Amino acid sequence: MNILGYAQKLGKALMLPIATLPVAALLLRLGQGDLLDIPFMAQAGGAIFSNLPLLFGLGIAVGLSKDGAGAAGIAGAVAYFVLTATAGTINADINMSFFGGIIAGIIAGHSYNAFHTTRLPEWLAFFSGKRLVPIMAGLFALIAGGVAGIVWPGIQSGLDALAHAVSTSGSIGQFVYGVLNRALIPVGLHHVLNSYMWFGMGSCQEIIVSAMPALNGATQLCVDPALAKTLVAGQEHTFTFANSVTPEITTVVQEVTDTVKTGDLHRFFGGDKGAGIFMAGFFPIMMFGLPGAALAMYFAAPAEKRHQIGGALFSVAFCSFLTGITEPLEFMFVFLAPALYALHAVFTGLALVVANMFGALHGFGFSAGLIDFLLNMGLATKPVTLFVIGLCFAALYFFVFTFAIRAFDLKSPGREDTETETGDAGEPQVVTEKGDLARQYLKALGGHDNLTAIDACITRLRLTLKDRSIANEEVLKKLGAKGVVKLGENNLQVILGPLAEIVAGEMKNVPASDSLADVKLP
Repeated sequence: MNILGYAQKLGKALMLPIATLPVAALLLRLGQGDLLDIPFMAQAGGAIFSNLPLLFGLGIAVGLSKDGAGAAGIAGAVAYFVLTATAGTINADINMSFFGGIIAGIIAGHSYNAFHTTRLPEWLAFFSGKRLVPIMAGLFALIAGGVAGIVWPGIQSGLDALAHAVSTSGSIGQFVYGVLNRALIPVGLHHVLNSYMWFGMGSCQEIIVSAMPALNGATQLCVDPALAKTLVAGQEHTFTFANSVTPEITTVVQEVTDTVKTGDLHRFFGGDKGAGIFMAGFFPIMMFGLPGAALAMYFAAPAEKRHQIGGALFSVAFCSFLTGITEPLEFMFVFLAPALYALHAVFTGLALVVANMFGALHGFGFSAGLIDFLLNMGLATKPVTLFVIGLCFAALYFFVFTFAIRAFDLKSPGREDTETETGDAGEPQVVTEKGDLARQYLKALGGHDNLTAIDACITRLRLTLKDRSIANEEVLKKLGAKGVVKLGENNLQVILGPLAEIVAGEMKNVPASDSLADVKLP
């Protein structure tokens, strides 16, 4: 498999553990003293965040395995424990963070694929097949842990230097990250970038303090580990918060814990008042900017076609505003008008810069939609300011997209040269029975004989084909695909929106022996 193809498979596998973040954030926030004040609920959410590297190991192992087997997940846990324990024993200063989970997951996933059908001699037959997988994964992880114990300190220093360079580069680092975050979406590799920024970059150490009325009665802070080492329980200390409406708070330190949080997302929920730099700027884009773009595309369409595209544009714009899931909307114009998508990427980078310029910090457990915006307001800094910035970006998107579409005659929904370009406003063909649409997609892709792997993430089918030229892109778009992305020689992504995982599952359930001759294609 080529590098891009493998990277997209890894990106898909990352979605399984990342999918646990919404429930973790929900429990953690609702349990806080400024909301429901239920300590065990907050601890339950915190436990998920604390064990996220292990969840990465489990999820990636399952995602990389041929059939999503639970045995691969067990192997992922075994590999993670062996890897981190081995490396930590060699060098106690090693902290592999979520990278340990990723490495363990990769080891376990490939161990499963290599050994899950292996037969051993009769006297060892009990350990054959799937029972062999955790054993082999543990052995490989032992070797990897031994190597990591020697080389990881250098890697860790390099990552720390990179994190410091990005975090201290100010507007430049924020802008570049925002642009890359959107630019990588068409090939599905943005999750790899996000994983480092949200789960690996920067660290803080949790401390317990007396209730702070200025921070809604919060009793938990996450501060620089170097500062934490100087604090003593029972000591009064004045904490300084950059960009905060309350720049200084004096309180009594109750306990200095051993818990260290890494990454912008972890630190935000851990109580680091300087976290959220690489999350806040997405709220103006997802809640306001993209809906503004959808409104611009609606009015740019010919009047006689607005009724055709209006429903589709409204639904994907509302999805972006409410949940922060943007791909269904983005793929309505990324292939029709790449220039508009380039503007969108630039505006995203700009939004991160502007949000931080005004000292607005916010975070999310899933994505930057209204649900996370309201849920996490108690932890945010200047959320009202962020809301106003969002309204400004809604206007920016609307007027710039309107001008660009009309002045340069750019294609957008309703302005395509032919109906076959995107089908009927990107809406799937109406089918009468469960599985019919999956069978249609299967036939348009060349059938089971042409498919060697079928996977899906939230919005796209991730496929490996024997002969990619057989796949009929025109028919795929008529069936409702919002776009098709080619990676390497044999990898194909079909952008469907939220139906992707359902369609992928139904495609897998179509027996290879079934004839698709009677399946009608548009």
